[in-house]
Amino acid sequence: MRRSSVLHAAVALAVAAEAAPAARPARALQLLLRSASYPQLRQAHAHLLKSGAFPADTRLATKLLSLYSALRQFRDAALLLDDVEDPDPFCFSNLISALSKSPSLGGSARVALALFRRMLRCGLPPDCFVLPSVLKACAGLQSAALLAGRQVHALALASGLDGDPFVQTSLVHMYLRSDRTSDAQRVFDGMASPGVVPWSAMIDGYARRGCVGEALRAFDRMCESGVVPNAVTWNGMIAGFAANGFRMEAVSTLQRMHSQGFRPDGSSVSSVLPAIGDLEDAVVGTQVHAHAVKCGLESDGCVVSALVGMYGKCGCVEEMLRVFHLAGRPEVASCNALVSGLSNNSRVDEALSLFRELQGSGALELNVISWTSIIGCCSQNGRDVEALDLFREMQTVGLLKPNSVTIPCVLPACANIAALTHGKSCHSFSIRNGISEDVYVGSSLVDMYAKCGRIRHARRLFDAMPSRNVVSWNAMLGGYAMHGGAGDAVQLFDAMQRSGQVRPDAITFTCLLAACGQAGLTEQGMHYFDVIKSERHGIAPRTEHYACVVSLLGRAGKLGRAYAVIGEMPADQPPDACVWGALLSACKVHGDVALGEVAAEKLFELEPRNVGNYVLLSNIYAGKGMWDGVGRVRDAMRAMGLKKNPGYSWIQVGNQLHMLLAGDKSHPQMPQILERVEELDARMRRLGYLPSTEVVLQDVEEQDKEVMLCGHSEKLAVALGLLSTSPGTPLRVIKNLRICGDCHTVMKFVSRFEGREISVRDTNRFHHFTDGVCSCGDYW
Repeated sequence: MRRSSVLHAAVALAVAAEAAPAARPARALQLLLRSASYPQLRQAHAHLLKSGAFPADTRLATKLLSLYSALRQFRDAALLLDDVEDPDPFCFSNLISALSKSPSLGGSARVALALFRRMLRCGLPPDCFVLPSVLKACAGLQSAALLAGRQVHALALASGLDGDPFVQTSLVHMYLRSDRTSDAQRVFDGMASPGVVPWSAMIDGYARRGCVGEALRAFDRMCESGVVPNAVTWNGMIAGFAANGFRMEAVSTLQRMHSQGFRPDGSSVSSVLPAIGDLEDAVVGTQVHAHAVKCGLESDGCVVSALVGMYGKCGCVEEMLRVFHLAGRPEVASCNALVSGLSNNSRVDEALSLFRELQGSGALELNVISWTSIIGCCSQNGRDVEALDLFREMQTVGLLKPNSVTIPCVLPACANIAALTHGKSCHSFSIRNGISEDVYVGSSLVDMYAKCGRIRHARRLFDAMPSRNVVSWNAMLGGYAMHGGAGDAVQLFDAMQRSGQVRPDAITFTCLLAACGQAGLTEQGMHYFDVIKSERHGIAPRTEHYACVVSLLGRAGKLGRAYAVIGEMPADQPPDACVWGALLSACKVHGDVALGEVAAEKLFELEPRNVGNYVLLSNIYAGKGMWDGVGRVRDAMRAMGLKKNPGYSWIQVGNQLHMLLAGDKSHPQMPQILERVEELDARMRRLGYLPSTEVVLQDVEEQDKEVMLCGHSEKLAVALGLLSTSPGTPLRVIKNLRICGDCHTVMKFVSRFEGREISVRDTNRFHHFTDGVCSCGDYW
């Protein structure tokens, strides 16, 4: 005889019950009517079993099953249904309805649909109460949602229920959740007199897909038909526009909502504030803040975190901190927003201090978002080692597990310092935890391997991705650009267009132009620039595209043409520091003093405290032996308190990352490193090497210049690698400045007579040295 565990427990309770047999049915009914907890419900169940009223009394069984469902005790409810001798439609519809409202429970949608099929097999016809629940359950099937939903739609047509307004509204929701807006519109058009719920669903559906015109027209038609919009209507439009990047539309919808007499609530305010932050419009943000205070929303947790986030994006750090502290007891969401806001404003130390304070106080239980936020804060602000330390710490604290958002936050830190071992560990973690096929995790892994020098590994990973978005394609294109693989980048771009999966965006063309610039493919790059200007892909030229073109032409020696491109930039998009910086760098390469001075003056106006611009101009003067000019630039730097950034390089030996600083003697192996550099120098001279002392941009004796060349950080890093690794081991070095011509020559010599593959990543690109040849073809 079949019995569930709950029935066994219920019988045990019944045996212990004190009520007389005659009173048991009445006692059971009283317990059912007042049952509010799981133990009370089990006690009522026990009385029903003891009295013999169950399972014969279907009405009581239905009531009991409904209560189990309301308490989300679905297993007990399903087992109870098995023992009902003659179930009616309400037995099934109660349980199906409860399951459809619990998408967070694994497999609940499939269980609901299995129950519905069982109901049909029992000969019980569907009605207008069960079909909406079944349609809601269909949405939980993800990839199979549309197929199941269409089958239920067909059943509704066959049963004559397709005209019921509840069924029609559920069909509209189902098709919208399945991204079938046209099907939803057809069902909606068949409704006799749609109310505010289906109208709101259609408007929200269009808004969330970025169909601004359709959403606004639908809203106007709703008002014209006499249906009064409610808060689900306004908030749906605002959230939909904001989520799809239509920030101005989100703000104007909130303003329209207010002007038509509807008071924005916490949902509408918290939805529009991120859009205002993205617009960096602190004036409008302050107005919305004032409205929130007037409506008593200043203590709403969602509003507080949205205000903190908005002020952080607008750069209003003090106001952000004031909102946070006035909120009283902080919630974890507002703390996360504050960390993010401090990060956006480069106040990393404050963000770390706040995080540690909250972590130590125990006032809040920091969640995975908290840890991800602080890891991202460090990674985005050059604190890469701290980001990796936090990632390791996160895995040792409590039961927190990094997720598909955490991994893309920590991988850039691995990429920035070429910490390949740590990047591989993150990759292994993502595989073990079933998130490696997430498109953003996969894209970040492609980017990490490319920036760590493993471009072939990056391509294999890219090819194996089950799905790709524009971020994935851009990561691979950017990798080829960094490695000088212009031909591979062009072929990949052609494959991207043939695939029809995604449309290229502005970053796609930036990567293409950069790849062409690294390889000297001037005309090919100009072709892609013409494609952007034609707006064939719906993309207008941006400042970054002009900067790439200036670099492309300038490095090819076409400085006049590069300068002309700057003059062609539209008035509403004037040249920024990136554009003038590209021209100044090209002038440094080709020794153009006059044009270099023009570019430098523009840069001094745009970013007066960027020391790199002064150094470049000084180097142009030094390259021409104009020491008076060098002196003027250095005097200006001293007057402003600016110092030249020292050159340094990283190399990973085993699991340890070493940083070598030019001229620094603090490394414990420095005596051996310098000795090895001298040995290499002597061996190279026997093979015909002559130091390129012209790259030493100081007015000193020739012998002093040769000594200074030996101290360049990438040479020290390679020497350490030769000392610390077995013969034949590849050496991978990262440098914070552009590699000089002398070091480039040295790397070619060393790769040949040491039989090593040497990779150097400088600020421009990767240089792969093998058997005396560099992958850049000596064009960099």
